[in-house]
Amino acid sequence: MSFSARTKNELSRIEIEKSCCCLAELSALIRMSGSISFNGNHNISFTITTENAAIARRVFTLLKISFDVQTEVRVRRNRQLKKNNIYSIVVSAPIGAGEILEKLGIIQTNQEGIKSIYYGIPSFLIQNDCCIKAYIRGAFLGGGSISDPEKTYHFEFVTYSFKHGEDLCKLINGFGLTAKIVERKNIYVVYIKEGDQIVTLLNIMQAHKALLDLENIRIYKEMRNNVNRIVNCETANLSKTVNAALRHIENIKYIRDNIGFHKLPQNLRDVAELRLNYQDASLKELGEKLDPPVGKSGINHRLRKLDRLAEDLKIKRGEAPNE
Repeated sequence: MSFSARTKNELSRIEIEKSCCCLAELSALIRMSGSISFNGNHNISFTITTENAAIARRVFTLLKISFDVQTEVRVRRNRQLKKNNIYSIVVSAPIGAGEILEKLGIIQTNQEGIKSIYYGIPSFLIQNDCCIKAYIRGAFLGGGSISDPEKTYHFEFVTYSFKHGEDLCKLINGFGLTAKIVERKNIYVVYIKEGDQIVTLLNIMQAHKALLDLENIRIYKEMRNNVNRIVNCETANLSKTVNAALRHIENIKYIRDNIGFHKLPQNLRDVAELRLNYQDASLKELGEKLDPPVGKSGINHRLRKLDRLAEDLKIKRGEAPNE
């Protein structure tokens, strides 16, 4: 089961405490995953469709609590892809579909008595913070998704109305978030990509288990990235050290074979002989073998002098110096 599906299952089990929150969540669910059928002003029905059984039960419960209606639930097999069940909750005209949609702010009636769909989020549904959170939760259950945090951080709501997407974006950003909206193939996507903000949004919707799971994944990924950075840094430093040691050895051998160590000052001669005798030793270890001992920077300074001497010799002999 995907991370998104687990989150929706968790949210579908949240206890419904207030009737105002029940209406807000149901309104969002219908807007995101519902379809309305008009056959005249007084023959209106709607259907909510989902592949998640827990969400279907949630919708059935919300309708029962808010309007005390017994809805029809249809189940059919999806013939495409994974062939999951598709659940359709049907509310027909005889049991008051039109009145329900009006009370949820989805349908409005003008002065001439003509009914039409209102695409924004009605202000009377979101008077309190609890109702705003319930609406966002319903929008996620009806048309939201969250990517596997092991791979990437991406949270989105898909809606077919720009007005609804714009209002939903404002609701989310009212909690200090920075959700954005983009059009994608005649649909509108409200999305968040930052891990911290996704955690906040999960908390707003009360998906506390999903929040903890995501935080654990974030901590693990951060630790793994830190280890990788340290390993990469140490590998780069080791490679740099090995290359420098090979260059020193090559230059010291060139000096030995062309002018001999006897022409070197004693301090450079001592370091040159030590470097050839102890090729795997670090600069610190080389310095400790001298009498008196010399620090790491002192050894490095003498090796640089040997490098310059070798390159000067190559230039004089018409040979290309080391790059």
